[in-house]
Amino acid sequence: MTIAAIGSIPLILVLGNSMLIPILPKMKSELAISQLQVSLIITVFSIAAAISIPVLGYFSDRFSRKAVIIPALIAYGVGGIIAGSAAAWFSNAYMWILIGRILQGIGAAGTAPIAMALTGDLFKGGQQSRVLGLVEASNGFGKVVSPIIGSLLALLVWYAVFFAFPAFCLLSVLLTLFFVHEKKKKKEPPPVKKYISGLFSVFKQEGKWLFTAYLAGATCLFTLFGILFYISDVLEKTYDTDGVLKGSILAIPLLFMTITSYTTGSKIGKNMQLMKKLIIIGFLLMTASFATLVFFEKLVPFIAILVFSSIGTGLVLPCVNSFITGSVEAARRGFVTSLYGSVRFLGVAIGPPIYGWLMDWSRTGMFLTTASLTLLVGFLCMVLIQIQNENSKSQIGDSLFKRLQLKTE
Repeated sequence: MTIAAIGSIPLILVLGNSMLIPILPKMKSELAISQLQVSLIITVFSIAAAISIPVLGYFSDRFSRKAVIIPALIAYGVGGIIAGSAAAWFSNAYMWILIGRILQGIGAAGTAPIAMALTGDLFKGGQQSRVLGLVEASNGFGKVVSPIIGSLLALLVWYAVFFAFPAFCLLSVLLTLFFVHEKKKKKEPPPVKKYISGLFSVFKQEGKWLFTAYLAGATCLFTLFGILFYISDVLEKTYDTDGVLKGSILAIPLLFMTITSYTTGSKIGKNMQLMKKLIIIGFLLMTASFATLVFFEKLVPFIAILVFSSIGTGLVLPCVNSFITGSVEAARRGFVTSLYGSVRFLGVAIGPPIYGWLMDWSRTGMFLTTASLTLLVGFLCMVLIQIQNENSKSQIGDSLFKRLQLKTE
């Protein structure tokens, strides 16, 4: 039940954007807004989260993870009520929807990144990697079911999605409240000045590989939500596909990503050599998939090729999560994982508007640009993430986690 409670937290986070993807075209027509304005409904959520995450990460280190997660989930639900009420009853609904989405973004900042830090606190070694894989799989499962849920709710009325958020948040709050039991801190948290100076030393010593890992996670989310935005638009305009069928089609690549994330997390343990190899393979799969999509416009082969990029994403994310969470000491784990969450959110935030611009520019250019980006990031991971040789005197798992441990006291 503890793992289920932790897994419910990123699940709530994912619903915030993925459930809205199928209804964006409908929202655009109902509110009489532009393509840029409709993309901002995703973007303001993610930017608000990205800005808030480091602050909430610090609070989670200083106080406790639950003290941040529970109020964050409540704020998330309240934001949904504001946005839904505005859509139902307000004349200037768009502005109020943005306000509700900003509040949801602030709430989202205290969900998945803090859940990763909580996993690092409660689980160690191979078990930690397995649970992180489950957390990423829960994230992916949310992406799978949320387009379908969003499409089903839209059958009632397009803004019904916003009113579903409080119900999901309430369930996660109850699970976290009753089934997550944190260990009591044995010592007082460091003063703010010492905490910040410690963080500077962290990034001075480990910044090269750490920022590369951040970039890898952000790239995966940027391409994922950008392509989903593109598919949602194409399904509506080219194939006149809407409702549950549209949500189900959007869910196909996400399902493969979820299965791959779960399998990867359960197999990697503490083997960092394997993690690095899987990250590189994942980015190569993404590159090959995006480059090949240039030649396919018909829906069935397009989705079939896109699945390979989803498998690549499913290989990369659990490995990056394990690198970041497993190599950071508990005293600063909340901030470092939260900063990673910020970067991921920025990837989500800029995905829809940039892909909206790329769609207007050139379909071929969009896919080749995406393929070039994933190839570059894969190359950076290969060069900058340095792993100790397996033939070293001490065992690979323990020695590497100790070597990458961020000694900042």
